Formats: sequence, structure tokens, C-alpha cells
Amino acid sequence: MNTFHAHDDDQVEGGALGRKLGLTRRQLFAATTGMAAAAAVTALPGRASAAVSATALGAPLIRDSKRGIILYTVRDAISRDPNTTALPSGFKEVFKALSDIGYERIEFAGFTQHANAEGGPNLENVAGAALLRGWLDENGLRAEGNHGFIPGSWPLTQADLDRFKVSLEIANILGMDHMGTGNDPTGSSYKADWDIAAEKWNVLGEIARNSGYVKLYTHNHDAAYNFLLDSGPLDAQGRPTRSSGIRRLEYFLGITDPKFVNLEMDIYWAHVAQYRFQTYTAPDGSVQTNVFNPLALVQAQEGRYPLFHAKDGKINTATGNGYDMVPFGTGDIDYTTFFRGLISQHHYPMYEQDTAPGGAANPGQSLQFAQLSYNNLAALTTE
Repeated sequence: MNTFHAHDDDQVEGGALGRKLGLTRRQLFAATTGMAAAAAVTALPGRASAAVSATALGAPLIRDSKRGIILYTVRDAISRDPNTTALPSGFKEVFKALSDIGYERIEFAGFTQHANAEGGPNLENVAGAALLRGWLDENGLRAEGNHGFIPGSWPLTQADLDRFKVSLEIANILGMDHMGTGNDPTGSSYKADWDIAAEKWNVLGEIARNSGYVKLYTHNHDAAYNFLLDSGPLDAQGRPTRSSGIRRLEYFLGITDPKFVNLEMDIYWAHVAQYRFQTYTAPDGSVQTNVFNPLALVQAQEGRYPLFHAKDGKINTATGNGYDMVPFGTGDIDYTTFFRGLISQHHYPMYEQDTAPGGAANPGQSLQFAQLSYNNLAALTTE
């Protein structure tokens, strides 16, 4: 099992000036921009009820400082016109709403908002990142990741490399410890393509770490835990048609450098994979059964999973996925057992629900679900 190394601000070097002053990169940024909102976190409204309920139930399984949300869940609120509604709109107002609920960690899903929101439509630049950082700090929030740009080219084109470096600069301004993508490293079934993906991610991960200790991570969907095609008779294109029984993302983990490549397990999609991908055709043509255990995979190398998507699902075998997405804590995925099975408390569970927006019929639904899900996340206990 890999040793887990915690990463907090006091363990990050902030460049030459930071080392001389004894400051981290984030502390150095804060010192030079006058940001001082962290002390107000405990006084924010909306936190007391969750804290009291957790205390009444026992020790919280997920500390309040680790509870997060990916903004894709409330994308409708970020993208709506503030001139046409009294509901929170745009990044600034949504940050305030999420902080009032009690969230402390934010994972971005891009940097665009409605054109009429403060700051304008696109904040994916240095000035926009500084604006976002100020709003985060005002509300006692911390940016923990982003489903952003990962170069599509390999070998890297100069244009892709330049844009990737801008993304890393933005991540550092926002104070992110992690930067990632919402996609799998490759959508292929074949070992050769995963070999190429691993080579690419090792290089990207090293660039990211050298930019300011940003950990690069890839997110999974269910297909990433399907079985790798790596053996057996070849098809007409010379590609293998059978499997040794290893799953695609497991193989990727085995051939990437743990110093540079990390993962964000979407626990919902991992359970969909558990439901969908239980058998494979072995090299000898026999059909073998192997039921996926998401927790066991994480336990084997826990330090490579700094983030999770805490997305819940209610069993529905009438659908191809076997689950319907629901607010956190209202489904059938056993999150208590999952989080109790982890040794470290240095992970960040990010609540996500793709189906949270209620549209015109219920425009406040995504934030209502965010409140419900936060309460349920805070209610998980160690006993």
C-alpha cells in the first residue's frame, strides 16, 4: 500500500521569496494581496445547525473543512441572469450561498457565468482568477480543484502547452492544491491507448507539480472501470479482443508515477461500473466473473485519491446504469462504510449531482439540494 502524505499549506514551498520569508505559495499570495477572510469562517450564517447535529450524533466522519461541492451541481445558478431573478446568480452570489450553507471547499467546472454577473462572462484569465480568489476569501471558501483544460495533443503542441501553463497559473492564483479534468484519460478499451495516456499524464503531472505543487488528477466515469482489452486473438486491425481481467483505470494507476498523477474517484460512477461490468472474456475464451470493489481499489493506494465526487444514487435496475442520481444521503450507496474504510482524513468529498438543476419549474432546486446534501454529509459519523 502506498504511504499517504498529507498536503496542507504549511507543507508547500512558495518559491524563492516564500522560502526566504518562511511562507508558502498561497500564504505569499495572501500576504501580497491583503486577503484576510479566513478568520470569519466560523461566524458565517447557516453553519450552526449542521455543526450541532453532527455533535449530537458523535464525531463527524467528514470534517467541516473537508466538505465541498463541485460547481457543476449548481451550474444553473452560476449561469442565470442576475437582472431577471432574486435568486443567487453568478459566481459571487453563489459563493455566498454555498458558504452560508456550510461548504468550505469548492471545485470549479470551468470559469464562465452569465454575462450580466459581476466580473463578466469569462473569468478564465489571470485578472478573473484574482477576482474569483477575492470572492472565495470573502466567504471563507477554498478552491480545491477544477475540471478544466487538459491538452488533447500528444506529443504536446506548443499551443496546448501554453494554455496548460495558463491553467496552472490560474490554479495557483486561486490557491488550488489540485487541478484536473472531468474526463477519463482515454475512452479506449485497448492497452496500447492506455499506455500512451499514461505517458502523457506523467509528463503533464510533472509540469503541474513543478508549477507550484499543484497535484494533477483525472476523474472517472463508469467506462474507466470496464475491463482492459489486452490479450487473446487479435481482430482485423490487430487489436486484442480479450482481457487479462484488469480494469482500465487500475492498469493506468499501475503504470503512472504516483508523484505526478492522482485520481478523483466519482463514487457514483464507480458503483455504476460495479453494476455493469462484472464479467470478462479471458484469454482462453472462458467467461470470468469479477465484481468491482471501489473501496478496495482506493484502500490499496489511498494517497492517490485526494478528491472524491460524493454523488449518490438510488438503485433502479430498470435503467442501464442501475442507479438514478439523487441528492447526497437520499440514495442507496453506502457512504458511511466507504468513508469509514479510509485511513486518512485528508480527502475532500465534493458533493455532485448532475441532475440537481430544476429548470424553470424549480429554479432554486440545485441550491436546495446543496443544502440537503451538505446536511447529510455533515451527519455522517465515525460510530
